[in-house]
Amino acid sequence: MKSCPRVIAIVPVLDEEKKIGNVVRRISRDVVERVLVVDDGSQDSSREVAAAEGADVHPLGRTVGVGAAIRYGYRVAEEDGFDIAVVLAGNDKDFPEEIPLLLEPIVRNEADLVQGSRYLSGHGGFGDMPFYRRVATRLHPLLMSVVAGYRFTDSTNGFRAVTTSLLRDRRLGLDSSALDEYGLEPHLLFMAARLGHRVTEVPVRKVYPPRHLGQTKMRPVVGWWSILRPLVWALVRRPWRAVGRAGDKVEHK
Repeated sequence: MKSCPRVIAIVPVLDEEKKIGNVVRRISRDVVERVLVVDDGSQDSSREVAAAEGADVHPLGRTVGVGAAIRYGYRVAEEDGFDIAVVLAGNDKDFPEEIPLLLEPIVRNEADLVQGSRYLSGHGGFGDMPFYRRVATRLHPLLMSVVAGYRFTDSTNGFRAVTTSLLRDRRLGLDSSALDEYGLEPHLLFMAARLGHRVTEVPVRKVYPPRHLGQTKMRPVVGWWSILRPLVWALVRRPWRAVGRAGDKVEHK
């Protein structure tokens, strides 16, 4: 990886007019060349607020899902010649100041995907995270580690960096509409590890604000099923065996 890679920050957003401005404002333009806010059908002024802070804004036109928004951002990253794509939440739960932590292993040519882990640091800053989410975000990486044969401490945190060279590996199978909601992020992490790409984790923080400031838009049953579905599919179908073994040479098309 070149010493000064081109970096794009992808920020999916849905009805976060009170928070998206702060997210965009805190992303250092010394580190990130472009901030792309992908609007997933907001009914408030999220698009206008993000644009006023200097972000490029692309509206999907209707609510499709966070996975579809991220997929669009990845497509832009590939087509516009960026080297690294960083994804962070539009609801101000991530710390944009920690983007360099995600980039460092890639710049040192030690990783192709860097996953931010809330649990690796051991700070335990969960704020008002609902109890069921604390349990689920601990259980999911345990299950994924067993299925993938790779130890993960955090598999549901969307704050991560990935090289566009990895994204060009079509064996990842990111185009499925089944990944339009919350399934794309764990699916990408799982498949990258299974296909032999270099995956690592770095400690990051995540803040969960008091309930009166707004809670997650994830519906407990539907949302978590969309996250678990890639694991169930992997257990049943074992897609990596159909597309290549871990460690096989990656051919980009």
